[in-house]
Amino acid sequence: MVENSAKHAGLPPHEGKIRLNRAMRVQGTTVLAIRCEEEHALVVGCDGQATMEARIVKAGARKVHRIHEGTVLVGFAGSTADGLALLERFEAKLNEHGTLRRAAVELSKDWRTDRALRRLEAVMVAGSEEALLLLTGQGDVIEPDDGLAGIGSGGGYALAAARALLRHAQLPLGEIVTRALEITSEIDIYSNDRLVVEELNW
Repeated sequence: MVENSAKHAGLPPHEGKIRLNRAMRVQGTTVLAIRCEEEHALVVGCDGQATMEARIVKAGARKVHRIHEGTVLVGFAGSTADGLALLERFEAKLNEHGTLRRAAVELSKDWRTDRALRRLEAVMVAGSEEALLLLTGQGDVIEPDDGLAGIGSGGGYALAAARALLRHAQLPLGEIVTRALEITSEIDIYSNDRLVVEELNW
């Protein structure tokens, strides 16, 4: 069935298998980011669960990091090793180009075309005083319209919860991220309630 799908897509059978297998893999975890220009703040939070196939292998993994002398917050979903490799490359791009948007575009170009990088399986959110961006290995650099981004298997749940809380509750951004992630941990089996929440103010 995979080979037939690859044939219809005009791909060699082995290439079709690789692409379809990657598409079917679950990006287990949850990362939620909220950037508010009016409050001069960015909050990025994540759960701590790390899974290997159907097993939980770690409950307190850290998937949100401060980089570029603490001026940028980055979170990733997917393979931990791949995420950390992308994190290092992204920080190098920041040091080279200076701005978040330019560094994101340059990383995205490499991620899509470089033979080694394009095998990395992760999705990233990166934010600073400048912007909040979502990056993927397909060359996407997306700036959300509403300043919210959710990635990983629980990203959609966390995003929905955060939007509801922003509209109907008067809470600090950090509290909204925490509560949205807690709600997600009750729904998504790949996310837990061992949370890390980082805040950046300017």
